[in-house]
Amino acid sequence: MVELSNVTRRYGRRRGIERVSLSIPAGTLYGFLGPNGAGKTTTIRVLLGLLRPQAGRASAFGLDCWSDSAVIKRDVGYLPGDLRLYGWMSCRNGLRAVERIRRRPMTAAGLALAQEWDLDPDVRASRMSRGMRQKLGLILALAHRPRLLVMDEPTAALDPLMQESLYTHLRRRVAEGATVFFSSHTLGEVERLCDRVAIVRRGRIVADETLAALRARAQRVVTIHWHDGAASGSIDPPSGLTVYRRQKDRWDATPSMPIAELVRWAASQPIADLTISPPDLTTVFQSYYRDDNPAEPGDGSA
Repeated sequence: MVELSNVTRRYGRRRGIERVSLSIPAGTLYGFLGPNGAGKTTTIRVLLGLLRPQAGRASAFGLDCWSDSAVIKRDVGYLPGDLRLYGWMSCRNGLRAVERIRRRPMTAAGLALAQEWDLDPDVRASRMSRGMRQKLGLILALAHRPRLLVMDEPTAALDPLMQESLYTHLRRRVAEGATVFFSSHTLGEVERLCDRVAIVRRGRIVADETLAALRARAQRVVTIHWHDGAASGSIDPPSGLTVYRRQKDRWDATPSMPIAELVRWAASQPIADLTISPPDLTTVFQSYYRDDNPAEPGDGSA
């Protein structure tokens, strides 16, 4: 459905994306995970033909995302992360306007979604809350039943019930054969919704795997609370415990030693509390970003 091969796009000296390669099969919920400034939006804009790659190639439906952009967009639904709507636009007249542009029926399907999601079809965007505007953006992206849905932080401003309704709708679309490319920085969201996930860090893909494979590689997290700060600073961890964060009276660590050995060692130390958490996707994600600096100034466009 989608292929990116060694795609590079920079903004002058600023980082965009570097040699990004992705292969997204048809009929999948594909998560694209990373913090702000990591390169998610730049990748999406290349995929949509809004930015031309400076190197590499991007394709969708077997067509080039830049030279065949107009053809590709006929079968794409897009929700941008910085959604902006005309103040005069309501759900009803917005659907009619986009229907004329796309030359495909979508008003009836869109109004049905508005009813399902409790959105008044005649309220103008200028009088909508942020959550209502997000619902309208989703309806305009979904109503023509595209083969490919590209969604950049789609649950922003949605309440938990609306989020669950959207997840259900996306799963139903995928079961019918659509493909969803879902960008997010929310770990739990991707973990609950997606079949496969790519993790982007500083403009590069650092992981592209199924969630099951990522979890299989995840390590447990050990949190140690010491009785006093002096003990935290003076005691050396055992060889099978990697401490990645030290605070005054706390260690955060990952174990490579058997848990029984760890517990025996801890029993001989002045420890106030010991927590051993099961592995999860959060652990994997944090391992990729543990040494990262905050996004550099100007990287917000990425």
